[in-house]
Amino acid sequence: MSQTFKTNVNNTFEFEIDEEAILNLDAIQVSDAEFHVLHHHKSYHVEIEESNFNNKTYQVKVNNNTYNINIFNNLDALIKEMGFTIGSTKHVDSIKAPMPGLILEIQVEANQEVKENDTLLILEAMKMENIITSPRDGIIKSISVTKGDAVEKNQLLIEFE
Repeated sequence: MSQTFKTNVNNTFEFEIDEEAILNLDAIQVSDAEFHVLHHHKSYHVEIEESNFNNKTYQVKVNNNTYNINIFNNLDALIKEMGFTIGSTKHVDSIKAPMPGLILEIQVEANQEVKENDTLLILEAMKMENIITSPRDGIIKSISVTKGDAVEKNQLLIEFE
C-alpha cells in the first residue's frame, strides 16, 4: 500500500502526494541541501533552507522563490482528527536527538520556564540547521549536552520537570 502525504504550502495551497510520485521525481542532489529537479521538461533549482523535524515544517527555495511547507502523513491526520494532538504533548518528559548531528546553540538553561514551541536548541545535521522546539509548557529540569557536542540519534538532550 502506497503512503500518501498531505502537504500545505504557505498556509494557502493544499495537495496530496504519494510515494510513487516521490520515487518517480527526477531529482539530482547537487549538495547537502540543494537539488536539481526536472518536472514536465522544466528545470528547477531547489534548496532546503530550514527544516524542523519535530513540527514537520520546511522552508524551501525553488528558483529563488521561498515556500513554507508542512507535511503530514495519514497517521498525523488521524491523530489530529481524533483530537489527540492537544493533550498528547503534555506527557513529554524529555527531548532526544531526532538524528545524529552537532549542537550549534542551546537557548535555554536548567530551571528555566518555557512555553510550547519555544526554541530549545539548534542541531546541525547534514549542513542544515534544525530548530528543536519545546513540545509543551514546562520547566527545564536538566540539559545533557553542551554547545559543540556531537550527538547520536535518540541521545538525551533535555529533560523536563
